[in-house]
Amino acid sequence: MLYDIKLRIGYNYDVPASGARHMVRVMPLSIPDRQRLIAGAVSFSPQADERADMKDYFGNAATSVYFRAAHAHSEVNLQARVQVDAQPQPLGLSSELKAIAGELAAVRTLSPDSPHHFIGFSPKLKDIPTIANYARDFEEAGPDVASVAAAICADIYKRFKYDPSATGVDTPAAEAFELKAGVCQDFAHIMISALRSLGIPAGYVSGYLRTIPPAGQERLEGADAMHAWVRVWGGRNAGWMEYDPTNNIPAGQDHIVVAYGRDYSDVAPIIGNLRSYGGQNNFQSVDVIPIDLK
Repeated sequence: MLYDIKLRIGYNYDVPASGARHMVRVMPLSIPDRQRLIAGAVSFSPQADERADMKDYFGNAATSVYFRAAHAHSEVNLQARVQVDAQPQPLGLSSELKAIAGELAAVRTLSPDSPHHFIGFSPKLKDIPTIANYARDFEEAGPDVASVAAAICADIYKRFKYDPSATGVDTPAAEAFELKAGVCQDFAHIMISALRSLGIPAGYVSGYLRTIPPAGQERLEGADAMHAWVRVWGGRNAGWMEYDPTNNIPAGQDHIVVAYGRDYSDVAPIIGNLRSYGGQNNFQSVDVIPIDLK
């Protein structure tokens, strides 16, 4: 499946900002046998005084920008074409939950893809007793890690309400869990925390999701979304698997990966600081457009 992706993220400041420095992660990845970035470009308005394009520790495309001059508005624009390949159905190779600790101990690498990075605490996911207690109910959900992960994914989808007004980007996972409401970021954090409490390595995936309008309705420009879901290490044979608790589905051809990390802090689309005071407002629009070359 081919997609053209367009992204706009903009900020309007009540008082012009100056001395702004940001790290931006919005470019889709190229992943062997999964996804290929055919072409892509990230631009900024105003134009950055300094810019450096790089790969971060986890292999994600990142752009560091610095703005010296005062500016009342800033905007990030992405245009990209990506090929996403259909993934084979899982072969039931994930390990038993009781075997994961031993298989994890046998992994003798700290490469970016090593499950060791995704088992302990991370900046936004410390010890959360309420989520750990919740996770214990799923220890007997099935014979293997995939069964446990699928059960937690389904339960979050069933019990938690999607409500963008309930939480913000800095809402702790413990608070979202108590509210039983939030957005994809919250649901991903809750699922990751639950899995890690059971000894299962799990990480955060940032990306784009194509949305399909209701029957009979036209697709609205800019109505697609940046999205978050979860990757789960199923043991030495299964490797990494991906689940979307917001929609209770495995990640598929409509899920386009931008970045992998331990939690949102590793993969935030824009993070940084600036000199300003007063308020600001922001907007975001995303278009994920399937391309038919026939």
